[in-house]
Amino acid sequence: MPDDLRCQAVDPADLPARSGSGYPEPYRAAVAGRSKRALGDPCGLTQFGANLVELPPGCWSSQRHWHSHEDELVYVVSGELTLVTDAGEQLMRAGTIAGFPAGTSDGHHLINRSDRPATYIEIGTRMPEDEAVYSDIDMELRRRPEGGHAFVHKGGEPY
Repeated sequence: MPDDLRCQAVDPADLPARSGSGYPEPYRAAVAGRSKRALGDPCGLTQFGANLVELPPGCWSSQRHWHSHEDELVYVVSGELTLVTDAGEQLMRAGTIAGFPAGTSDGHHLINRSDRPATYIEIGTRMPEDEAVYSDIDMELRRRPEGGHAFVHKGGEPY
């Protein structure tokens, strides 16, 4: 690894926060208040991604989804979140984890139904062939032939 990519200790508060979503309308509003700070990028990590995510009250982590090739893990740092999966709802508090194996068609997301902000760390593999299916809405994330990904209707028509 080149010396310039070695990571020193970093305070996540010093990292830039990304807000909002690339979702097409009308699916963007539920996640509009979400804020993410990339934890691995400043260290040059490429095999997995890790984000510190803050959800204000009423905000969702994402639309309910599952990944074709990406494992995901979430760890609640503070606050209280509701995990929604095909099996129903489960309350998560600081110190609890949930994992979602690649290729398992169990849509999931987190909702902050409390009256205080909640934070969690999300960790996922960075598989270029990954695609996502959104369980409750007419949307998928598919690979583009020219590279990258795009949101499409489940029939394949672009947004």
